[in-house]
Amino acid sequence: MKRTELRVSGFGGQGVILAAYVLGKACAVVENGHATLNQAFGPEARGSACSAQLILSSEPISYPYVRHPDILVAMSQDAYRLFIDEVKPGGLVLIDEDLVTPEVDTRRRVLAVPATRFAEDLGKRIIANMVMVGFFAAATDLLDVESVRTAIRSSVPSGTEEANLAAFDSGFNHDTGIGGRRFSEEVPA
Repeated sequence: MKRTELRVSGFGGQGVILAAYVLGKACAVVENGHATLNQAFGPEARGSACSAQLILSSEPISYPYVRHPDILVAMSQDAYRLFIDEVKPGGLVLIDEDLVTPEVDTRRRVLAVPATRFAEDLGKRIIANMVMVGFFAAATDLLDVESVRTAIRSSVPSGTEEANLAAFDSGFNHDTGIGGRRFSEEVPA
């Protein structure tokens, strides 16, 4: 895989850092690639801004900070507003469609999933992050699906594995309504 820079963002309590951690672990530990993770969050435990910078690569990573992400995952409107201008032209933006209203942007592709709604339907709002991880896996095709599932199993609290995997599956299988094409194909913004 070529070096891919991404930012996973939202607010504290959404599991943003865990989502990025799972993706990095799938790349570096399960697939024997390389990953770096940097995180930032406000002083409050829940509700404040939260983001993770993640770089995935098949080659060693010499500089661990994201400058212009190829991919932005935005799970809150504030996160979207704060980070959208950093995304490279032609980049991909993944949003929680119930929490983020994107601006018209012809320079980037925007794909949406009702992550929080899916998580609530599964009985646990806290697993919206794994819905987004599943959506990311399908949208980017960067990581093997089973690698991500393995990373989820070994990263989430004991006893929550099945709920988190169900959330992953709901995001991964989300229908975009784009004529059945895979997300990784060219999609107009």
